[in-house]
Amino acid sequence: MNGRKVTPMYRSPKPTHGGLMTAALFLAALNLRPAISSVSPLLAFIRDDLGMSSAAASLLTSIPVLCMGLLSPVSAKLASRVGTERVIRWSLVLIGFGTILRLFVHSAGVLLLTALIAGLGIAAMGPLLSGFIKQHFPNSVPAMIAVYSAGLSLGAALASSLSLPLQADSQSWQAALAVWSALGAAGAAVWWTLHRGSRPGPRKVSEDPASSLPWRNPKAWLLTLHFGLMAACFYSLLAWLPPVMQSLGYTSSEAAVMLTIFAITQIPAGTILQRLLRRYPSRLLWLWVSSVTQLAGLILLFSPLPWLAAAVIGLASGTLFALGLLLPMDAAATSHEAASWAAMTQSAGYLIGAAGPFLIGLIHDAAGPFSFAIYGLMGVTVALIVVQWFVAPFQAQKRASSKAAPPAKRVDLSE
Repeated sequence: MNGRKVTPMYRSPKPTHGGLMTAALFLAALNLRPAISSVSPLLAFIRDDLGMSSAAASLLTSIPVLCMGLLSPVSAKLASRVGTERVIRWSLVLIGFGTILRLFVHSAGVLLLTALIAGLGIAAMGPLLSGFIKQHFPNSVPAMIAVYSAGLSLGAALASSLSLPLQADSQSWQAALAVWSALGAAGAAVWWTLHRGSRPGPRKVSEDPASSLPWRNPKAWLLTLHFGLMAACFYSLLAWLPPVMQSLGYTSSEAAVMLTIFAITQIPAGTILQRLLRRYPSRLLWLWVSSVTQLAGLILLFSPLPWLAAAVIGLASGTLFALGLLLPMDAAATSHEAASWAAMTQSAGYLIGAAGPFLIGLIHDAAGPFSFAIYGLMGVTVALIVVQWFVAPFQAQKRASSKAAPPAKRVDLSE
């Protein structure tokens, strides 16, 4: 009112479009990991064919993660100018294009280029999904985070479980990598339909101050560090779990199954977390439970129960990721603010996370055994537990400070 009301760039679709928006969110999340997780089961074939070192091969994971870190702030600003839905739609096109190009790869340089192209699309889309949830589902944030997490984990599970059989059938690792472009095409088609179903609203005359990234906010930096440590562990395992298992004496097929278990057990993590938060809303409790569980899983990698280890680590990683998405949204009052906090958390956080796979590749090239790298991931998990002690109290402060906020702008993620 009085000229101070912030008008969204696109009006929310009618309630009848809620199912379409949920499907669009799911398909967008489904595309965030296959370009990365499809590589790990085929890494031995790729390295043998292209003559890549471990450090160079790790860039196939680190480059997209670096893109996520460097471009998240640009993504938020771009969305404020042209609209969230439009940026997500073209991001899906970019992911599909980068993935289909892998069908024609015959050199390490071109393969790394495809990782860059797909990474640009992933980076542009990832942080915007939090703002999309905040804007269109303000009263169902935990449920939509569960949808988001399920799509994210299912995409990783499909790519990690089917890439090796696809390579065996086609006798081409290039074809096994390129087939995942179909997910990008499907996602872009649904987002095009969603975009046409939403009437453009008037643009904002001036930028919302809350949409600027909170670089000077110490809370945001701690959340960023938390996200970065979590991402370092996750992407290191996503990139190197099959080679680690093969170094311990398992076959490539058995190692691929363990990666699939790692991915599949993440699928229900968001839904389980949503129910747990309803009964026990403490963030610190579930952050510590998840981190300690992850630490136990890393220890189990050296046991005769690697399948159990993969399942335990997967469930813990999925829960940590869902919590990592919730924490910045806890600190936000509007969809623009949520996108900004997510952009900062994920930008610098992913820069930290990108170092994980690369450092493991360097350690393997220098030392040989993967055991040193696993010990390093245990140390990172312990550091994560320490950071969580400082991150969790912010939620109580947020609730206390938001009592005077209008109901439409309040988000209690424990409900």
